Amino acid sequence: MLMRRLHTITILAAASLSGLAGAVQAAEIESTLARGGRLYDNWSKELKTTRPEEPHPAYTGKAPKNSWRCTACHGWDYSGDKGAGVKGITGAKGKPEASIVAILRDKTHGYGPDKLSDKDANDLAMFVSKGQIDMSKYVDPTTNLSKGNPAKGEIYYNTLCGVCHGPDGKKVSTGMALGQAADYPAAMLHKALNGQPAEAMPMLRAFDHGISADIVAYTKSLPK
Repeated sequence: MLMRRLHTITILAAASLSGLAGAVQAAEIESTLARGGRLYDNWSKELKTTRPEEPHPAYTGKAPKNSWRCTACHGWDYSGDKGAGVKGITGAKGKPEASIVAILRDKTHGYGPDKLSDKDANDLAMFVSKGQIDMSKYVDPTTNLSKGNPAKGEIYYNTLCGVCHGPDGKKVSTGMALGQAADYPAAMLHKALNGQPAEAMPMLRAFDHGISADIVAYTKSLPK
């Protein structure tokens, strides 16, 4: 009887450790996805390196200074720039990271090891493969407004964001006021989920994404 009880305890302990290991692994995946999201946002700032001086050779937009940022061509909603004929990254969802890294390294994209290390390229590829969200679920493409609940967002903002951004959204001086940034809800949602590159900003990716949408909806009421 004693041996049976010891065997049962051993099994339960092993199951508990296995569950803990699974939770830790899941947390590490979310952390990597968020880092990949920040690299997608602004890889040179996240890596605290110098932005390339020359415009990206494949860029056709009007802001060459930002042309090496993934968002400049592929957008905050990941759908690309249809006017310029640039595809988004939504078609790469679920693809093997190695194939995405190969695209990053090709002549068109030009993100060689001098710009992104193997780890950086893999983290960015992991975001592209597994970290994208369907922006249309949270941002209305017609009105360009967050579909979140601003009343709930006020509560989340005051407890998660306000201590750094201030009650009016103007406390952080390194970027535009949040009331002004709210005109770009997809960008705000991306940053809420993944954090701001090279800044000590919380990443809300592990929470229900509706929470971030609610916060973005609330910031629309903040002063510009």
